[in-house]
Amino acid sequence: MGINQPAVTIKTIEAEIIDRAFREGWVVAEPPLARTGFRVAVVGSGPAGLAAAAQLNRAGHLVTVYERDDRIGGLLMYGIPNMKLDKGVVDRRVKLLTEEGIEFVAGVAVGRDIAAEKVESDFDAVVLATGSTVPRDLRVEGRGLAGVHFAMDFLVGNTRSLLGGEPTPISAAGKNVVVIGGGDTGTDCVGTAVRQGAKSVTQLEILPRPPETRAADNPWPQWPKVYKMDYGQEEAAALWGADPRSYLVNTRRLIGDDSGRVIALETVEIEWVHGSSGRPEMAERDGTEKVIDADLVLLAMGFIGPAPELPMAFGCKLDHRGNIIHDDDMMTTTPGVFAAGDCSRGQSLVVWAIHEGRLAARGVDKFLMFGETVLPG
Repeated sequence: MGINQPAVTIKTIEAEIIDRAFREGWVVAEPPLARTGFRVAVVGSGPAGLAAAAQLNRAGHLVTVYERDDRIGGLLMYGIPNMKLDKGVVDRRVKLLTEEGIEFVAGVAVGRDIAAEKVESDFDAVVLATGSTVPRDLRVEGRGLAGVHFAMDFLVGNTRSLLGGEPTPISAAGKNVVVIGGGDTGTDCVGTAVRQGAKSVTQLEILPRPPETRAADNPWPQWPKVYKMDYGQEEAAALWGADPRSYLVNTRRLIGDDSGRVIALETVEIEWVHGSSGRPEMAERDGTEKVIDADLVLLAMGFIGPAPELPMAFGCKLDHRGNIIHDDDMMTTTPGVFAAGDCSRGQSLVVWAIHEGRLAARGVDKFLMFGETVLPG
C-alpha cells in the first residue's frame, strides 16, 4: 500500500494476469445478446473513446468510432512510446472490440472529412473524446528557430516511423537534446532521444526538486510527491552518469546560428516567492545565467485544452480553461452530445480517461433509454 515502505508491483502482477489470459485464450469476444437499435458515434479512439465504446456496445447500442489518425488508439497508439506501451497490446484490444461489434473508422476527421451536422443527424448520440491536444508553447526569443519542436510532434513521428518503417521526421541522433518540461511527456522524450542515439540529453524543470521522503503535508494515502527517477532518467543516468534533470531553471531565450537553426539556450535559475497576490511568483536569481548547447529542443510543458473547432461545431460551450462543459452525466450543453477524457477535464492520466469514458457511456445509455441504464456507475 506504500504507507511506510515502497508499494508492491501491482501493475506488473495485473499485467501478467491479463497477458496470460490472452495467451491461454481465456479472453474471448462477448457481443451483446440483443441490440437496442440506437446508434452512437464516438469521436476519438484514445482511452476515453475506447472505454465509452466498449460500455455502449455492451449495453446493446450500435457504436461507430471515428479516429482522425491512420491507426486506432489515439494517445495509446501515437502519444505513448512503444517501450512504455507495446502497440500489440492496443491492437489486441481493438481486435476484441471489433469482434464484439464495434465499427472503427480510421483516417476520418469529424469536422473536416465529415461534418458535425451529419454525425448528429446519422446518430442518436455522440461522445466527444478528442483529448487535450493544444500544447503549451514557450513564448521566448528564438521560438521560431529550426530544431525547436513540440514534444508530441517528436514522439508521434518516432512511433509512426517505427510502425511504418519510414525515417523519423525529427531525429535526436548525434544531437545535444534539451527537453523543457518535467512530466511524463518529458520523460518519454528523454527515453526516445536516448534510443535514437542522442549525444547528450538535458531536461529542464521549472519546479523544485521533490524531497526524498514524504513531506508533512503529503501524508498517505495521497500520491507520494517524492524524488524518483522514471525510466527515461534512469537510462540517461546509465549512459552519462547522472539524472539529466535540472530543477528551478527557466529558459530566457533560444540562440540560433546564421542559418536560423537553434544551437543553444540561455537559462537562469529561479525561486518561487509569495507575491502580493498571495500566489507563488517566479523570481530570477542574479548571477545564475547559463548557456546550454542544444541542437534539438523539445517543448514538453503540457497542454492547454482541446482544439476548440470540433466542440464548437457541435455547439458545445467551453469553460474558462477551454475544456468542454458537461453535467454529471457527462452531457455537454448540446443535448445528446457527451464529452469524456482530457477534452472535458483537462490533461490527466489514462486511468481518468477510462473512468470518464465509462461515465459518459452510462450517461448516453440513460439518455437513450429514458432515464434507465444497465451500465455501472
